[in-house]
Amino acid sequence: MNIQLVESLVNAIKALSVEEQELLKQKLANKSNWQDLRTRILTNAQAIQQRYNGQPFEPDIDQIIYQMREERNQQRFCR
Repeated sequence: MNIQLVESLVNAIKALSVEEQELLKQKLANKSNWQDLRTRILTNAQAIQQRYNGQPFEPDIDQIIYQMREERNQQRFCR
């Protein structure tokens, strides 16, 4: 056990403002449940496969790049 490290962390946390301590608590409490995330990903993948009748989803990369360029040009010239 690294007692020095723990002591340093405690001192650092105590030095934080109330707002910073609250943010730290939120960050520590915000644990990602990978199993739930995996289930959601698999469910979404099945929905996409059904939507495409089992055909693989293969977006047209050239079309995507073209659309992105068009959107960027509109943003640049509409300002």
